[in-house]
Amino acid sequence: MLDKKYIAPSFLAADIWRAAEQVEAVEQAGCRYLHLDIMDGHFVPNISFGADYVKMLRPRSKMIFDAHLMVTRPELYFDDFKAAGCDIVTVHVEACRHLQRNIAALRQLGLKAGVALNPSTPLVMLEEILAEVDLVLLMSVNPGFCGQQYLPSVREKLRRLRLIRDKKGLDFIIEVDGGINADNVADAASAGAELIVAGSAVFGDKDCAAAYKILSEKANS
Repeated sequence: MLDKKYIAPSFLAADIWRAAEQVEAVEQAGCRYLHLDIMDGHFVPNISFGADYVKMLRPRSKMIFDAHLMVTRPELYFDDFKAAGCDIVTVHVEACRHLQRNIAALRQLGLKAGVALNPSTPLVMLEEILAEVDLVLLMSVNPGFCGQQYLPSVREKLRRLRLIRDKKGLDFIIEVDGGINADNVADAASAGAELIVAGSAVFGDKDCAAAYKILSEKANS
């Protein structure tokens, strides 16, 4: 669990010509987490960037790198993202044939291990792994593209996940990703999200540092 609600700007939404500048701006504004959406064009209908790109970014920031692997057979890339400087690596239940093995492999590499669920995947799919993960990510859009509309049904899913965590006495971080903006960030936070991914709402703003601060204030109000 985290001590407060944290906004994790999604690097996928950064302006390719100003990416380093934008990353530095949000970090100087107090941002601690940077979300890295890794897409392979197979598990999701889009392609983003890979470990080599992350490796080039790593020297520019001291933020916690939170890599979200939206890829088929994510275990093939664990070593690469570890070497690139990631701190957290999250895999999808829907992409893993042997989920427990993947979570164990991440931890053996010294990484924080997360597991993600698409909007229509029920929480019961995590029942046997919750005690072994550091983070659970609930998607509030169908993954693959920036700028989608937040699915309000995730609020109940977040609330139930928080209740499950409390009942079992576990301490994994609850993360949400998709369609977050200034109008709904407080709702997601109140439902249980502690790490809140925001892409266009931060890096799509002319003043991304100010946008980050507004989201952070609303999440913690």
